Amino acid sequence: MDQATVKPKREMLNYINVFRGLAILLIVAGHTMQFGTKGTWINDTAFEILTGGTALFIFISGFLFQHLSDKFEYKTYLKKKWINVILPYIITAIPGIILCFTMPEAYGNPFVGLNPFAQIGIFLTTGRVHNVPTWYIPMICIFFLLADLFIILERKKILYKFLPVLFLITFFVPRIDIEPSYLTGMSYGAKYFAYIKYILNGFIHFASMYILGMYFSSFKEKINYCYKYRWGLILGMLITAGADIYLNHTFHIMNNTISKIFLTLIVLGYLQHYDNEIKNCQWFNKSADFVAKYSFSIFFIHWYILFAFNQIFKVSKVISVNSLKELFSAIGIVSIRYITVTLVSLGILYILKQLLSKLQVKNTRSIIGV
Repeated sequence: MDQATVKPKREMLNYINVFRGLAILLIVAGHTMQFGTKGTWINDTAFEILTGGTALFIFISGFLFQHLSDKFEYKTYLKKKWINVILPYIITAIPGIILCFTMPEAYGNPFVGLNPFAQIGIFLTTGRVHNVPTWYIPMICIFFLLADLFIILERKKILYKFLPVLFLITFFVPRIDIEPSYLTGMSYGAKYFAYIKYILNGFIHFASMYILGMYFSSFKEKINYCYKYRWGLILGMLITAGADIYLNHTFHIMNNTISKIFLTLIVLGYLQHYDNEIKNCQWFNKSADFVAKYSFSIFFIHWYILFAFNQIFKVSKVISVNSLKELFSAIGIVSIRYITVTLVSLGILYILKQLLSKLQVKNTRSIIGV
């Protein structure tokens, strides 16, 4: 083939790289900064603001998939996902699996008593049990398997016509919740099915965000509109967030992905608009790049650090608040916990990467995700 006809490999866009770093920080915040007695306005408001970072992460996944799809070849794509996503997922699952066997009650393993090999199979195919945030991996694997279909539909100019329907699904099919305590009295099979249902629900709910990411990657010039109409988007985010807090508090109906759609477009618009300024601010850009580079690895291990923090300092996952004094105390605790989990995760991963490099491991990403 004539070299002139070969398309050069697309590089990572700086504003998307920064976005990736911010997204993982929001995800960690959602897991570490939960406070307020359940059912109170404080808890509902904190939950609305701090959680839902998964929506941003999925948007970025869709954006990067389309951005790097010039030379898409299905088998090669799946092979890369096996090496760079599934393998590090399996390897970093080991601490969680050990905790499920050694500290089943404290860690929340609802499959205690089942054959150990069957438990491991359940853990890896659901993600949610052994390492709560990694339910994302079985879910995103569905997107991986459908990659060829997405490319075909996009090239036929059909894919983005589904976005209005997908958004309606996101609005009217909110995420379901699942905790070990919800499964009391169920058979092992029923419990496993509940986790599979949770993953499928996530796929259906977040499909709009993945395709939206592809859309803005395909039509990058339209990102300008996100900044141009930023005040309308900010107003939309505030209205939908406020409505979600009210509905959650009054009727126990929650769907914070809606406000996160607005947040995604706001952040995208601002980051692209100020991309040159961000590049010129070296300390910020280098810091964001460092966090972005380790983002997937942080995603894999931060739950373990959070669990260790809670065990060591004897604090609950959600810090209760029953007075103004307790509110300030809770904010202090969750802030310290957030900073500690983030920094310790980064520190451990940096050391592991350096050790693996010294052992001449060429692809450390296939082991720890970076």
